[in-house]
Amino acid sequence: MAEIAGVDEAGRGPLAGPVLAAAVILPDGWAPPGLDDSKKLSAAERRRLDAALRGRAIWALGAASVAEIDRINIREATHLAMRRAVAALGVVPDRVLIDGNALPGALPCPAEAIVGGDASVPQIAAASILAKVARDRIMARLDTRWPGFGWAANAGYGTRAHRDALARLGVTPHHRRSFRPIYHILCQESLVTH
Repeated sequence: MAEIAGVDEAGRGPLAGPVLAAAVILPDGWAPPGLDDSKKLSAAERRRLDAALRGRAIWALGAASVAEIDRINIREATHLAMRRAVAALGVVPDRVLIDGNALPGALPCPAEAIVGGDASVPQIAAASILAKVARDRIMARLDTRWPGFGWAANAGYGTRAHRDALARLGVTPHHRRSFRPIYHILCQESLVTH
């Protein structure tokens, strides 16, 4: 049977933190009960499924840093994280199915982009869970080092609390300087200091 890898990302939209991608090959005929798009699951359900997937599937994570996001843009950084996840699998899949409408270049096998794939393709749903849980853990760790932004709760997204904290505390090294709200804060700071 062909080995199909599903690929999805977490963290395209936040103002802070890396973008993560996961690549997952499920064992033939197996999927953990309750597998679904990570956005439709509670945090507890995602953690349960994450543990099940890590125990039985072939999987890998890939990331692109804030510096890479700022240097090459979020779309290209997402594709870079996806390529890194596929490369880290340890096996070359026969085919890669990627959530979304665009394919990263330089994949080692044929690939197909599937809009809404995280809700319709089990391998992509699995990847969405692994990427989301891993990124949430990263943001929770960063929250302990840079308290006040609420990253454990908001995962770096531009919530009202996060934006209020930016106004109070300023920009950290983990904020994406190429994203408009952060860019504007830095431009205002530059005007004040010059």
